[in-house]
Amino acid sequence: MNHTSSKLRTALLPLLAALVLAGCATSASVDPASIPAAPAAYKENVGTASTATATAPQSQGAWWKVFADPVLDQLVEQAAANNNSVKVAAGRLAQARAILRNTDADRLPQVGLSGGAVRQSNITTNRVAQTTVTAAANFSYEVDLIGKLSLNSDAASLDAQSREALLRSTQLLVQADVAQAYLNLRALDSERTLVRDTLKAYGNTLRLTEVRFREGDVAELDVARVRAEVAATESEALALDQRRAALEHALAVLVGQVASNFAVAPTEWSTALPVIPAGVPSTVLERRPDVSAAQSSMQAAQARVGVAKAAWFPTFSLTANGGYAAPEIKDLFKVSTQAWGVGALLSLPLFDGGRRQAGVQNANAELDIALANYREQILVAFKDVEDQLSALRLLAEQSEAQSRSVASATRATVLSDSRYRNGFVSQLELLDAQRSELRNRRQALQVKTAQYLATVGLIRALGGGWTV
Repeated sequence: MNHTSSKLRTALLPLLAALVLAGCATSASVDPASIPAAPAAYKENVGTASTATATAPQSQGAWWKVFADPVLDQLVEQAAANNNSVKVAAGRLAQARAILRNTDADRLPQVGLSGGAVRQSNITTNRVAQTTVTAAANFSYEVDLIGKLSLNSDAASLDAQSREALLRSTQLLVQADVAQAYLNLRALDSERTLVRDTLKAYGNTLRLTEVRFREGDVAELDVARVRAEVAATESEALALDQRRAALEHALAVLVGQVASNFAVAPTEWSTALPVIPAGVPSTVLERRPDVSAAQSSMQAAQARVGVAKAAWFPTFSLTANGGYAAPEIKDLFKVSTQAWGVGALLSLPLFDGGRRQAGVQNANAELDIALANYREQILVAFKDVEDQLSALRLLAEQSEAQSRSVASATRATVLSDSRYRNGFVSQLELLDAQRSELRNRRQALQVKTAQYLATVGLIRALGGGWTV
């Protein structure tokens, strides 16, 4: 009896050791101090920052509606339905979820049916060939002694969360790209109108100069100068047409349309410019989908370190099967042909040439990479917000200064035109005043465009809006 008990204890020793060591195969820990600490406040003094800990990715709704432009609304909706980058991201999310279901299946019992027929003979004994027909049910289950299966499942779940966040990030990126392309298109429409209006003014100046030349009041040189200005301005107008066509084609790709069949009709730029409220809370950064994706990837890498460590411990599986085996199909389900079996398998690798150690090292390296990516994403998030906030502040000041410049240039053109018509100044002075007005108006338009683009950039940097 004692001998039997001793053998039993010896047989169960590896299993007991595995249970004792089960707590060792846990996911790796990350030092919170390695995560960049958020500043006390934004440099632009619009809110109080907090530690950038990502939350679950969430949609911030139709943020583009703050621009109150029906055409923009329609384009963003088309992109949501047809953009191929969004479709790729959605497909990768579906893959990740399928992998998660496959991984979860390893934690459940496996049940199956089997059947077959075998005909065999023993040549050495000259026995007559015999046929055996079988039908059986099989059961297997791997006991998750040390949590390897659960860690694998956790890692797959975190991968799916990361893919979901990346889908949200792709959607936000496409929405922002559509908005910025559309706003650039409207800016080009305004600039084309401005240049063509200036071209008309140059045309009037040319006609007046030609009349004065025929009357002998000015030299042919003055006519040549105005004609050169008209031709140069016409060339600029055509260049703007080319830029608009290329931008319209790029917008077609974003909304998933064939460029040949896509058009956005030129119209007056009436898109509203939303006002950024003071005191934007830094907590809105926590919802940035790219930060959330990086955090989930890091946590998945932590779990896989535990999976790699688990390879050092035994695996314990339970099996069972039961069924019938008979020489004839008609006898297959008789009581006398019943057969069954149960078993337990405990396996522990002893020597693998360093494969398990390499697996742990690889998992740790993957964690280091994921952690570095997470830290970088947090730094980039704060940089993006600071970039756009500073841009908006400085652009507001620049817009005010440029408005004064436009007003002065316009007044100078009016005065020069009056003086030229009355013969008090040369045609060169009028052309110089007209060029200055056109240049200042185009610069003002560029500043206005930059304000719109920076607003879209801020919305994107904040994860889809400035409200919590």
